[in-house]
Amino acid sequence: MDAYNTINDILVHLFNEIWELEKKAIITEEFKDITNNDMHIIEAIGVSGKTTMSVVAKKMKITAGSLTTAVNGLVNKKYVMRARGEEDRRVVYIWLTEKGEKAYYHHEEFHREMTNAVLNRLDEKEIPVLMKTLDGLSEFFRGYSSEE
Repeated sequence: MDAYNTINDILVHLFNEIWELEKKAIITEEFKDITNNDMHIIEAIGVSGKTTMSVVAKKMKITAGSLTTAVNGLVNKKYVMRARGEEDRRVVYIWLTEKGEKAYYHHEEFHREMTNAVLNRLDEKEIPVLMKTLDGLSEFFRGYSSEE
């Protein structure tokens, strides 16, 4: 197979493979009550304290309504806490509970293992090439999504 076809094949299949593998790796017995999407919302909320619904919706590139639906489930399952702002009641703050932080770190560990699996196969000279390549791919996706 030539370089073009090999790269095309890898790109076409890689995203779905990562999504499926991630689902199997992170939705364990302990976290069986949430979805892969829920785990990414937990990741977007982060562990640095309170954030707002609007910040998380923007980070995830979803509507506030879609986020509200997902956060309602995460609040009911005790992964997330939510409160309206004291000064401005229109602002809704969210943050992770201890259970949510545990899920966050579990997900982060999967990403660390995935990244290390790639880095461990490369020598020091290859890492900048991979970074440049992935940056170019990322730039393509950002440009493609901004055209819509």
